[in-house]
Amino acid sequence: MAMRIINEKYINSLLAKEKAPSEKSALAVIRKALRRKGLSLEEAAVLINAKGIEKKLFDAAARVKKEIYGERVVFFAPLYASDYCVNDCKYCSFHVSNKLFTRKQLTMQDLRRQINILINMGHKRTLLEFGEHPVKCNIDYVIDVINTIYSVKNPKGNIRRINVNIAPTTVKNYRRLKKANIGTYQLFQETYHRPTYKKLHKGLKRNYNRQITAHIKAFKAGIDDFGIGVLFGLYDWRFEVLSLVSHAQYLDKNLGVGPHTISVPRFRPAPTVNYRPEYPVSDKDFLKIIAILRLSVPYTGMILSTRETPAIRRAAFKIGISQASAASVTSVGGYGIKRKEKQFRISDERPLGEVIMSLLDDNMLPSFCTACYRLGRTGHDFMDMAKPGAIQNFCRPNGLMTFAEYLEDFAVGSVYRKGYKVIKHYLNQIKDKSVRNKTKERLLRIKQGIRDLYF
Repeated sequence: MAMRIINEKYINSLLAKEKAPSEKSALAVIRKALRRKGLSLEEAAVLINAKGIEKKLFDAAARVKKEIYGERVVFFAPLYASDYCVNDCKYCSFHVSNKLFTRKQLTMQDLRRQINILINMGHKRTLLEFGEHPVKCNIDYVIDVINTIYSVKNPKGNIRRINVNIAPTTVKNYRRLKKANIGTYQLFQETYHRPTYKKLHKGLKRNYNRQITAHIKAFKAGIDDFGIGVLFGLYDWRFEVLSLVSHAQYLDKNLGVGPHTISVPRFRPAPTVNYRPEYPVSDKDFLKIIAILRLSVPYTGMILSTRETPAIRRAAFKIGISQASAASVTSVGGYGIKRKEKQFRISDERPLGEVIMSLLDDNMLPSFCTACYRLGRTGHDFMDMAKPGAIQNFCRPNGLMTFAEYLEDFAVGSVYRKGYKVIKHYLNQIKDKSVRNKTKERLLRIKQGIRDLYF
């Protein structure tokens, strides 16, 4: 099955075949991409190797992103529950051979403290992160963590949606995750290049086939909302991009559901990690990656982490990114307490309010929406709306309302004033008069103290 998902020989042949595409052929691919139907692997290879078309590429990606996901960027925060791990991945500081690392696993009391901090920042969704450990991080612990997070409520709100990143597991365990009401099941291949994958991994994660078929097992268990990604820098980004597109196409064709999200992390240094990327990705190429993925898989949400600098994040938001972490920490129990044990170093350490202000300066809409998950708009239902761009009919009003919540509960001064200016601007762009009037009425109710209104 893994060979059907990623055919390395075919991908390499495409990269060789399209090694020096003409500007004419590249612009033809871009024109096709503007139809928002996606690209073939061969067409994506043309854009990967094309030279001198960056402006047109970025303009096209920005247009497609706006037509499907609009002006919004949805924010979340990662939450590391445990760094116990049996794997020895060369790029990760959680590796089992790290004997300088003081391991930590959150108790339910620890977890409640961490969640209250996230809620008091303004976050409404989190991505749960666990090391792989069959005893310390078994499915019972994972479920307990999820249930505890959902139970935490304070005067500033609650976490409304939990996305989960855990190692591949059994169909039975995936069913338990589904029953626990998770949002997206996220799992990265890290690198699709088999020799590189084998070289960089030891332990349970060394099994390439187990990793790449995990989403299929999850789907069999009823989880129809999943995220994929690679860690750029481990291998040639050109190969990785085509592999991501190939993986997305395989899932879409065989399950009827493509990935809800594609993540694009770049390697970052970490304590006790001696590995240095053999294929470092420049800022210019990184933005090109985002644009090509946006055009190749237009319906997918694209996620950017705080691995990237504020400047790169600002540029990426405009050309394809629709979800981003903010005010993140990458250590277990690290919110409110500085810990030296981090999975990797981050590059954007701004508090959430500053990230939001930067977005407002670019006339973009910060969002904390979780409506699709809670109304069952996942899987086929989400794809039916995302592919033609109809999902924006829900995204814009829900984004406006969740951002209004943030403004009322957390913002002051210029953020508050500028935030409502942006809300007014995009409220007037809701084409359906009935939806626009209902959104306007609900925004007034939010000012009166009512919360959690959505379409």
